[in-house]
Amino acid sequence: MPTPRDRLARHATFVVFAVQGLSFAALLTQVATLQHKHELDEGDLTLLLLVIPVLAGAGSVAAGSLAARGGSKRLLRLAQPTVAVAVVGAGLAPSLPVLVAALVLFGLAVGAVDAGMNMQGVAVERRYGRPVLNGFHALWSVASLAGALWASAAAALDLSLALTLAIPMALAVAGSLYAGPSLCTHLEERVETVKAGTRFPWRPIIPLCLAMAFLYVGDAAVSNFSTVYMQDILTAAPSVVPLAYAAYQATTLLVRAGGDLAVRRYGPAAIVRIGGAIATLGFLGVLLAPSQPVAIVAFGLTGMGLAVVAPQSFSAAGRLDPAGTGVAIARVNLFNYVGFIVGAALVGGIADAADMRVAFAAPLVLAAGIITLARGFQPSAAPATRA
Repeated sequence: MPTPRDRLARHATFVVFAVQGLSFAALLTQVATLQHKHELDEGDLTLLLLVIPVLAGAGSVAAGSLAARGGSKRLLRLAQPTVAVAVVGAGLAPSLPVLVAALVLFGLAVGAVDAGMNMQGVAVERRYGRPVLNGFHALWSVASLAGALWASAAAALDLSLALTLAIPMALAVAGSLYAGPSLCTHLEERVETVKAGTRFPWRPIIPLCLAMAFLYVGDAAVSNFSTVYMQDILTAAPSVVPLAYAAYQATTLLVRAGGDLAVRRYGPAAIVRIGGAIATLGFLGVLLAPSQPVAIVAFGLTGMGLAVVAPQSFSAAGRLDPAGTGVAIARVNLFNYVGFIVGAALVGGIADAADMRVAFAAPLVLAAGIITLARGFQPSAAPATRA
């Protein structure tokens, strides 16, 4: 039975996930705007977008080492406000070198936060003794959807890029400062029943890592290029351009909101397998979409299918790290950025060589690959709980 302290930590973790979703959406819905502001072609844009996941991967690895020694709470209290500062810096950047500097800072900090917030989520899940991680990711999607809808409203109001980014990032900083003191401490993240020095096995993590990478190839395609696809391929109006990403986040939210109940009833392997099939259908729809409404629906299907993969990857990684060090979570999270790097390079490269529509064939194939990896998500034992 969760204690009042457990519930307080859960509420704080909800806020941290929400802040991260808002920050991520605030920046990525402005990719097309930044591209035109700095006069970047598709090749230049692809190279620029690679900066974020490369540095985020480094930030995630560093987060694993730092959290193993001092816990993820301290890490999050520093890194999350830094993400907001970097987002505003990207909007204010007067030149390409300044934009790159802002994206470097964003990448390092966002990687640390991604790893740290999932360490907190797994710690809360352990303390509750039942699946709750989908709920955190659902709130990430709520905030990300809000960020996308705000981008659409700001475009309709003709707000400047700097103001469009500064308003949500002020809320992000406030949320981070509010949540920080109530997060799980280093001692609370540990599993008291496991002897010191116990190590987690690596072979069972491989399908989690591959599924995470395949997921984020698809996520990179949608996050980085849905606005470009809508604008260049389907000639959508500025107020319509962000709606593809909004549909992706909306369906992600709907699935994650009920994801914990579905996992408890059917098991993680079945849920991941079904998700891979739906995501495959969604990317096929993007590839063939004849109109803006059809494309928006197709992007929504991709979100519905991919929604459960990340939370189930982190939850399974937590089960395979019985000492609760957070290292397994950080390393699985690294494949988030491997996928994002491959996705940005692959989709952007195909778009540069052919066109943006054809480029979405790549995530279609890899989404189908998730189906074959799903059995690696089935736990061999019940998740560890507190002593």
